[in-house]
Amino acid sequence: MKHASPLPNHLAERYRSWRRHAFLNRSHYYEALVAEGQHPREMIISCCDSRVHVTQIFQADTGEMFIHRNVAALVPPCEANDQHHGTSAAVEYAVRVLKVERLIVLGHSSCGGVEGCYDMCEGSAPDLLESGSFIGRWIDILKPGYDRLPAAGSRQERLTLLEKQGVIVSLENLMTFPWLAEAVEAGNLQLIGLWTDIAAGKLEWWSPREQAFVPV
Repeated sequence: MKHASPLPNHLAERYRSWRRHAFLNRSHYYEALVAEGQHPREMIISCCDSRVHVTQIFQADTGEMFIHRNVAALVPPCEANDQHHGTSAAVEYAVRVLKVERLIVLGHSSCGGVEGCYDMCEGSAPDLLESGSFIGRWIDILKPGYDRLPAAGSRQERLTLLEKQGVIVSLENLMTFPWLAEAVEAGNLQLIGLWTDIAAGKLEWWSPREQAFVPV
């Protein structure tokens, strides 16, 4: 007896098309990926936002990038306790096991997680302040970035600045992991901060020397 697939038709048809046209023509490549294991040179931490398409931005093939996605592309500081630390675990695996050469934090425009932090810090999102809010407790990570915002500026200008502060805060927090800091100081790992404007298709990188984001 054949069971009906729970996949909606549009997803099932896309899968069949991918297998027929993309997979079967390169089946040996996928077999090699399994036999040889993964050896990505970069880890990218990006937002869960469906509009941020990391592999499309960098035209990356399967197996090229180790990608971790979470709300607002945030990295928490190193906290050694018995809690669940999904992002920290992904970073540890990339740095200590895969030994990636570059770790990239990618923020983006119109980020809902960043906007949530902004509203929470402004006092206009009381639901996010509740102890039971998973989103609220996660975006607490970004509060130091909010504290650095200039008092002047429109809401949109300050939101964009906070999106970029999210990248900076995450880069700072990454350096609180001792083994990661050692890899950076030894020249074995490079940290890169990026921010992308989705509507404009633009990419900027954080320049510590200039203390500014500049176009790629």
